[in-house]
Amino acid sequence: MLLRCLTLILVALALPAAVTAQDRTPSHCIALADATPGIAHVIPASLPDVAPETVHLHYIAHASFLIRSHGGLNMVTDYTGFTGTLPMIPDVVTMNHAHDSHWTPFPDPAIPHALPGWGAFGEGIDHELDLGEVLIRNVSTDIRSQFSEVEPEGNSIFVFEMAGLCIGHLGHLHHEPTEAQYAALGRIDVLMAPVDGGYTLPLPVMMQVIRRLKSSIVIPMHWFSGYALDAFLLGMSDEFQVVELESANLSVSIDRLPSRPTIMVLNPSYINVAR
Repeated sequence: MLLRCLTLILVALALPAAVTAQDRTPSHCIALADATPGIAHVIPASLPDVAPETVHLHYIAHASFLIRSHGGLNMVTDYTGFTGTLPMIPDVVTMNHAHDSHWTPFPDPAIPHALPGWGAFGEGIDHELDLGEVLIRNVSTDIRSQFSEVEPEGNSIFVFEMAGLCIGHLGHLHHEPTEAQYAALGRIDVLMAPVDGGYTLPLPVMMQVIRRLKSSIVIPMHWFSGYALDAFLLGMSDEFQVVELESANLSVSIDRLPSRPTIMVLNPSYINVAR
């Protein structure tokens, strides 16, 4: 009997620990690795608390967004080194180098994870960063130089899987994704899409990409004028509902996704210390 009890105790000790509140709710993007226990983080008082199974988005500027999790993970897309006057060290930053307004050569060394969207010339880069409640991965895409030369796999589309959602950031996209790239992206629930109409993709091609991805929420970014934004909204209004918000913030959860594909227009705003 004693031997049997000891055996049961050893078996119990060998079992994985129970899941915690910081584990990632599985998304439906594509089949990827299981979640691992999350990490405790200090949450600056000026940043909002995020409800369970919810993602908080803040449109900072240009192509930079703060993506914030319930557990307090702060992730910034197309990071330039500046997010505002609020002191904040993001847990993760992603960058693209098509232009210097999408990256910084000197990310703060205190940032735990600085993810470039490019590798050695023409080789691309692969990221699959699992932080427990969030999985961050990328799909490499080509970019063109100012002289129309092509750098294969010189940028990335980044995908954030969290709270059961797939959140995609198209970065400085220069071509329609290939069939293999569409497949690698999988289902994208919330999509940040550049709609400048020329610096990235011509507007008709970008609209085609957005229609192909069929995201529930599309957030326009990288627009340099109201004219470019209005042209995009007009071109998509027959298929997408358009909601223009007065804020830079949006909270999203899988159970509150709109039943009709919706474009959510956010007003960019740096994250500043409250006055």
